[in-house]
Amino acid sequence: MRETAERPAKRKLTRAERKQIEAVIRQAKGDGKPHTVQDSIPFRNMFPDGLCRLDGGAFSKTIAFEDVNYRLAGPEDQRSIFESLCDFYNGYDPSIGVQVTLDSRSGGSAADELFDITRQGNDLDPIRDEAVDILRMQYKRGNNGYVKTKYVTLTIEAENLPAARARFARIETDTLNRFKVMGAAAHVLDGKERLELLHNILHPEGGQFAFEWDWLPVSGLSVKDFIAPSSFHFGETRTFRIGKRYGAVSFLQILAPEMHDRILTDFMEADGNIMVTMHIRGINQNEAIKIQNTPGQSPE
Repeated sequence: MRETAERPAKRKLTRAERKQIEAVIRQAKGDGKPHTVQDSIPFRNMFPDGLCRLDGGAFSKTIAFEDVNYRLAGPEDQRSIFESLCDFYNGYDPSIGVQVTLDSRSGGSAADELFDITRQGNDLDPIRDEAVDILRMQYKRGNNGYVKTKYVTLTIEAENLPAARARFARIETDTLNRFKVMGAAAHVLDGKERLELLHNILHPEGGQFAFEWDWLPVSGLSVKDFIAPSSFHFGETRTFRIGKRYGAVSFLQILAPEMHDRILTDFMEADGNIMVTMHIRGINQNEAIKIQNTPGQSPE
């Protein structure tokens, strides 16, 4: 007859042992605060098709668009463009976050690349070179040497990647059609283009963006490692530092019943590196009525 093995007596942990175990658990969990530059960049994953996974089950995509010839249009065309722009802003339900970004920065080599004409190795090459020089000079003179780019970033919440991609397929088509009606060229940025955009924003001093998707498995790095600046510093004031460059953030809340169409143009015509971001959120009728009836929320 086999003897039953005796279980070892359960030992009670000492206070010192419990504190040691709790310290190990806290170290493993972390304090929930970002400790590296990469941790401070607020997204989780970027995918090759341009879909970006954010925290809390949110996903985003970015569309680049060009200027509408509003100021050069006649009164009827201006009215049509303005109505289309209103439809664009009002066409998204409250579940879709809309962020319009207007970026103005020193042109440098980026402005030169806009008018690059390849030499053909014949007698017309000198004429091509002269034409390129004239185009670049006129472009920089008209824009004070700054390149101005415009983007709209749309954010939704979805249960998973397939659901997010299915919904964005409809939203992208509708958004591109809205830009087409206004006569503005637009295209959806893929993942590499979005990473390059983030790299340019996070490197105000300039620098070459180098990245390929097949570099990730062999390097063991994440996409954030290819766009992160050397350092971040956020003080107690509105100023901040990225690498060796300093910047400042200003918040402007406009409560006027209407916005003049010149206000954004005035912002973008300012000399210097400037970024204007507008967050637009649709609200339902009941919420709008509550805001209007709340003292101080809406002007008379």
